Amino acid sequence: MVAILERRSLRDFDWLTSVLAIAIACFGIWQIHNAVPTASYWTKQIIGLGIATFAFLVVAFTDYRRIIEAAPIFYGFGLLLLFLVLTPLGVEVNGQKAWLWLPVVGQFQPSEFAKIPTVLMLAKYFGDRKPVPLKFKELLIGGAILAGPVGLIMLEPDAGQAITYFPLLAAVLFLSAIKVRYIVATLLAAAILIPTSYYVGVQSGVIKQYQRQRIEAIINPEAVDPRGFGYHTIQSMITVGKGGLAGIQGDTETSQSVLKFLPEPQTDFIFAVTAEHTGFIGCVSLLLAYALLLSRLIAGAREANDRAGMLVIMSIAAGLAFQIFMNIGMTLGILPVIGVPLPLMSAGLSAMLATFIAIGFVVSIKMRRFVN
Repeated sequence: MVAILERRSLRDFDWLTSVLAIAIACFGIWQIHNAVPTASYWTKQIIGLGIATFAFLVVAFTDYRRIIEAAPIFYGFGLLLLFLVLTPLGVEVNGQKAWLWLPVVGQFQPSEFAKIPTVLMLAKYFGDRKPVPLKFKELLIGGAILAGPVGLIMLEPDAGQAITYFPLLAAVLFLSAIKVRYIVATLLAAAILIPTSYYVGVQSGVIKQYQRQRIEAIINPEAVDPRGFGYHTIQSMITVGKGGLAGIQGDTETSQSVLKFLPEPQTDFIFAVTAEHTGFIGCVSLLLAYALLLSRLIAGAREANDRAGMLVIMSIAAGLAFQIFMNIGMTLGILPVIGVPLPLMSAGLSAMLATFIAIGFVVSIKMRRFVN
């Protein structure tokens, strides 16, 4: 491992981005403890943060250009892991066979890690092309790169994770001079196909009853059973409102999560726990931290030494921003509950490690902005 590390001056290291990511993760550990103080989620998250920080430093001090050159290998390995999930090695949790168990490594979620090689593969393909408007063939190739992992993830099935892949491609296409007519055509197709697919899915039974009711809980919340599929959304909104300006100030005896009214408070609804325990002030502070982190990523993209590096950073930034929007939207009842974790905050070692590796690429690219 020492061989792959390069000596870099500390002045080139992006300390602010690194500290921001670690600070948000530490804040998340505190909220996980608030959510389930009697469980071991928060102690596991501390261990996960240590492992993730180590992986982050390894990636940051590795020349990202070498890794991008090997993107097809990493991409193929990512697809292999996603395929293995569908074999007897896959582990089913809550009706989803989305985890993989391997000797020594243990249980982890390949769909989180597969985002990184997908980003690298997209950056390698679109980063090598000339800065001219995209051809239709290139759009198809980009779609095929994305279709590999998304198709395997949908077989688990895990629609929440699959959706988080689309912003990765969208950012790359947008920055690769996609023609306006392609954007208009895509929007029109989506406007027609999404409701049509939903109707066909409901009629054919492909869209399950619980999935339909989760969507209806947003469209028409009064028509959904508050003790059934509307329960998650209603309890989340109650938890958010309970925090007020500064939170419940340690009054855990009346906490929605501690009293187990709020389902999965340490993962899907960690933002609701944050609102309950730190109030409006804590939520705004968290959002400002996210905004600063994303602005640092975008600034790094502007300073990137090459096009591929810029695409990697912007794809990562788009993916993080989308997940933040989706998770908070679920918490506030404006989006259906589809199990998208809040980056750096939600409990889960796979998501924590994948996010820190992604940020490691950002730091690696910024450290080499003056290197030819």
